[in-house]
Amino acid sequence: MALTVPEKGWFQTKIAKDEKAWIIIALIVCLSLFVLMAGWHVVGKQNASSIVYDTSPDEFYKLSQANWRKYKIGEEEGIPVVKPPAGSDVFILATTWRWEPILVLKKGAEYRFHISSMDLVHGFSLQPLNMNFVIHPQYDYVLTFKPTSSGDFRIICNEFCGFGHHTMIGKITVEE
Repeated sequence: MALTVPEKGWFQTKIAKDEKAWIIIALIVCLSLFVLMAGWHVVGKQNASSIVYDTSPDEFYKLSQANWRKYKIGEEEGIPVVKPPAGSDVFILATTWRWEPILVLKKGAEYRFHISSMDLVHGFSLQPLNMNFVIHPQYDYVLTFKPTSSGDFRIICNEFCGFGHHTMIGKITVEE
């Protein structure tokens, strides 16, 4: 906000050549970024799938439990360790303040992740990869995932979800 009132008719003052040049450059940059963003969406294949189902937390929990029992290979600190076969559906559940289950996946195999929250809005961030998704309760988000490198990866909640938010870390192990 200006300290003084502008003179009457200030908006009719001619724009200087250098200001016009900067306005044109800014417009060109903005339009270029817009076109690149649209192009990346179509050509880049880096966007999340748009498959989302309505569900209830209880229904998703029952589906998750059945899936985990089917492929469970152990338990770590009360969290099931699940090793689904290649090409199968994998259920990941966000609860206050943990991710379930711990997954053991095969490198190069494709999986369909079903991700939902039991209680609050959580953020699914797979580190060190750059996968970030907001997870809402009552929705089943389906993401196609194909691990390309082996090792241990962490699932971090990147939406503040309360006092234990900093402890909400899940684990995915990818084997050769």
